[in-house]
Amino acid sequence: MIKKLSINIFGILLFLSSVNMAQPEFSKLNSMAGAFSRMGFGARGIAMGNSISALDEGNMVSYYNPALSAFQEKNYFQTSYSFLSLDRSLNFLNFTRKLEFGKNKSSDGKPRSIAGISFGLINAGVSNIDARDNQGEKIKDLSTSENQFFLNFSNRFSEKLSLGIGLKLFYYKLYEDITSSGFGFDIGALYKFSDKLNFGIVLADINSKYKWDTSGLYGTDGNSTFNEFPFLVKISSAYKFNDPKLVATIEYEHSSAETDFIRLGTEYNIYENLFLRGGIDRISVSNFDIPMKPALGFSYSQMINEILISVNYAYSIEPYSSYDHHIIGLDILF
Repeated sequence: MIKKLSINIFGILLFLSSVNMAQPEFSKLNSMAGAFSRMGFGARGIAMGNSISALDEGNMVSYYNPALSAFQEKNYFQTSYSFLSLDRSLNFLNFTRKLEFGKNKSSDGKPRSIAGISFGLINAGVSNIDARDNQGEKIKDLSTSENQFFLNFSNRFSEKLSLGIGLKLFYYKLYEDITSSGFGFDIGALYKFSDKLNFGIVLADINSKYKWDTSGLYGTDGNSTFNEFPFLVKISSAYKFNDPKLVATIEYEHSSAETDFIRLGTEYNIYENLFLRGGIDRISVSNFDIPMKPALGFSYSQMINEILISVNYAYSIEPYSSYDHHIIGLDILF
């Protein structure tokens, strides 16, 4: 009896030890192409946990949902610069404009049709990479450059429903004479259930992939390969509170890499032109070994000669880096 009990206790301890010493579960999402394009866009979006694909209030970034640009007020220009460790860079540029066509015959004078257009650039790269000869002597510095150019169109088919499509062109310079380009697109929808509650859905990175050809570098030993981006499905919601002036967002994302993420975000208009933000990105519900990415941020706006200028800042934790992610941005509404 005592011997059997001892064996059972030993088995339990061995099981618990194996659990504690188990290697983290691998996620192939991180090693798939286009990782730079999944880090978020700009200080506002990253500070809110990249959960704003159903948010139609404030300045629109169609990167999150191609259907959003039809809700932009005036002309909106945005640029952001990131501070990252390990000589990495990540920069954003975006312009969004709402287009109004015709007038209704009714007395309200509303436009007959409302559309939107948005275009921009995401630039990422790594610099100061040592190139060394066979003796280990440094001969020069190398760098990489990865870029996504996007162009989005959207149309409001009613007061409640907007649909959009986003076209993406990728260009990746990996090494001398080693470059790749690719094309993909997104489809998005936004439905305004009420004045306070929105729902959104986005199908992202359809057909997005890189094609590599190394025959120019290795001659007959070179080959041709394809690196596909993960296909993403995002379902999101945004709710607006009047008192206090608060916006809460939530998003669920499933990828073809078999990842399932929840994202949360909030934005609080604490003062007339001052907004505080917070969010959590990558709350994995299918692999608990993937760490979350909490973020915080703020923005302050000032009107100058009928041009609204905003300064944005965001701080995001990078789980696998020795330093975290800082983003500063400038928004111009005119």
